[in-house]
Amino acid sequence: MQLLEELIKLSRDFLKLKNSPYHRYFIKSDPFQHRLSLLLGQRGVGKTTTLVQYLMEKASQNLFDPSILYVQADHFLMGNASLYEIAADFHAMGGKFLALDEIHKYQNWSQELKSIYDTFPTLNVVASGSSALQMHKGSHDLTRRAIKRQMFGLSFREYLEIRLKTKFPMYALNEILQNHERHAAFICELCQEQDQKILPLFNHYLAYGYYPYFFELASGELYFITLEQNLHTTLEVDLAAIYPHLTGASIHKLKQLLIFIAKEVPFTPNWNKIKDTLEIGDVRTLKTYFQYLQDAYLIRAIGKNNHKLTHIASPEKVYLDNPNQMQALSMGNPNAGSQRELFFLNMLSLKHDVALAVKGDFLIDEKFLFEVGGRKKNFDQISGEKNAFLACDEIESGINAKIPLWLFGFLY
Repeated sequence: MQLLEELIKLSRDFLKLKNSPYHRYFIKSDPFQHRLSLLLGQRGVGKTTTLVQYLMEKASQNLFDPSILYVQADHFLMGNASLYEIAADFHAMGGKFLALDEIHKYQNWSQELKSIYDTFPTLNVVASGSSALQMHKGSHDLTRRAIKRQMFGLSFREYLEIRLKTKFPMYALNEILQNHERHAAFICELCQEQDQKILPLFNHYLAYGYYPYFFELASGELYFITLEQNLHTTLEVDLAAIYPHLTGASIHKLKQLLIFIAKEVPFTPNWNKIKDTLEIGDVRTLKTYFQYLQDAYLIRAIGKNNHKLTHIASPEKVYLDNPNQMQALSMGNPNAGSQRELFFLNMLSLKHDVALAVKGDFLIDEKFLFEVGGRKKNFDQISGEKNAFLACDEIESGINAKIPLWLFGFLY
């Protein structure tokens, strides 16, 4: 019980420090209705803040409510402590809502969560971890007990809300396709009321707007340093914790592979060429490394029939995960066309199936065809196709089937 008392004090201090007034799309959707949920996502997308907001809402913003507890699974106080014993003591004192942060760093996390779930039916548990976390890891399969939720970074809409301190609407894809002229005009007016123009704001978002911690840092340079440090930590700490068989040499090859991808994106992998260039033993190992990077949401790879690489059995088009990563890893000089495509892919992937198109760039939900480009992009490549649209950068508003690219940042 002494450890629990120390954790309760630590929890209250942390909840007070991290309870942000801005609520992301994720927490607004009330995602944790199941009594065991896993919140997965990249470093820096806001998982910890989401856990804090969840607990504070359950406690009606009462910091001292005994029914809530936040625990950092990797905190030094944990030592050799058992998560199960902590949960048991917390439950015995009337605890109802337990948040476990950075769960992937706890050695027996799946076994402990399974035991907590089976033993305490009135205890609601939310655990956060790396995107690469496997629910079926080891012999303690959680797939039938836990609900997995994946959290994305800031949409362009959320970035604007935080930066301009103004509420902006969220639109469904059909609404954008049918009424984009009206919606673009309304959003531009909201920005104009703050003496801001949408296109400079969008360009700034592409460089700095995906991770919420940008607003806590003093400069763009510091943001890129932090972003790169998070990428290194994902490879060196998170993946190593999830896949203990990874050696220092393996992690070094993963870093080399990520840098290689950053220089080439988007591209179709030539497995033998990449294997020889990076001096990786065999193609099977190379494909496994690709899978690790995708599992950790450091890259995105899509094909014509399936927007995710499940087995990476055939060549696919590979991107980095988001435009900010691209900006950082290209030393601030990304390819404009690739960055536009990546933004579109990034914003559509949360709610829609995105595949490569035979004509044009992307096929959405096996129905809508899109060509992505700059303001001079025309319909030549998708002429004669049904449900075909242009998503164009460098324009404030569009007309008919020509839609401003930035508007797709309002899907979530």
